[in-house]
Amino acid sequence: MFKKILVALDRSEIKQKVFDQALSLAKLTQANLMLLHVLSPEEDGSPYIPSMSNFDYYPELSTQNFELYQQQWDTVKNLGIEMLQSFCAEGNTANLTTEFTQNIGNPGRLICETARSYGADLIVMGRRGRSGLTELFLGSVSNYVLHHAPCSVHIVHLSVIDNKDELIKENTSTSG
Repeated sequence: MFKKILVALDRSEIKQKVFDQALSLAKLTQANLMLLHVLSPEEDGSPYIPSMSNFDYYPELSTQNFELYQQQWDTVKNLGIEMLQSFCAEGNTANLTTEFTQNIGNPGRLICETARSYGADLIVMGRRGRSGLTELFLGSVSNYVLHHAPCSVHIVHLSVIDNKDELIKENTSTSG
């Protein structure tokens, strides 16, 4: 029986499926939910760190690039908070104690640390399906969590059918 479920969310297309499965499990067991979003440069859509070349010759570029970078990070932070608030409201509407946190750092490590400090019985998270060289060079957050988590881990996979549906939606909305 689960009492505390940590739900690790990112801004990828699988976030709704991850939340829905966590919500279903929480309803069955009347568990509390802790929603976690980790801000990381590795997450899709995160801003790139400004290049430092030629800043010695043009110091004003350094200031402009840093300000742009800061604005982009503020946007990413706000989008993360909005996502968490929306899912939190959905959990509370289902009469489940639901809270959220957003932290900056290494996703795998922060998921495991948050699970430990929260006293989670279960971590629910998604897997984007990286494999081969991509996983070798970029790593896999879900793989890290599976090997370092202090509790059970439920991995939600993005199925091929879901992925195709998402691609069709993207192509339809951008071409019309």
